[in-house]
Amino acid sequence: MATTAFEDIAETFEFLDDWEDRYAHVIDMGREMPPLDDAFKVPATKVDGCASQVWLVPKVDDGVFTFQGASDAMIVSGLIAILHALYNGLPVNEVAGVDARAEFERLGLNDHLSAQRSNGLRAMIERIRSVTA
Repeated sequence: MATTAFEDIAETFEFLDDWEDRYAHVIDMGREMPPLDDAFKVPATKVDGCASQVWLVPKVDDGVFTFQGASDAMIVSGLIAILHALYNGLPVNEVAGVDARAEFERLGLNDHLSAQRSNGLRAMIERIRSVTA
């Protein structure tokens, strides 16, 4: 169960054979994310467990989940962009049903993230799920 936006990413990744091309694409996606206003970069929105600084600002409006996010690391900004494609716009009651780990596996990212990045990704997913639980 993935959003159309995530399926578009998965389709693009099918054409990128080389890990370095995928890595560059993830960074490009992060650069394309709208910037997060500095007013939201506060301890309450900071995600603990990430090696770099990460902020997620979730919102539930009329039963629909959305979030904004930012990081001080380029690759992590790209991971936020992928999470955004995976979760943004879902009915709040469907968020917990998303198997983010399996979806990232489809992209071939799980095998190429450092242990610290994997832990940070897990922390971001947990934050998203905690907001919608």
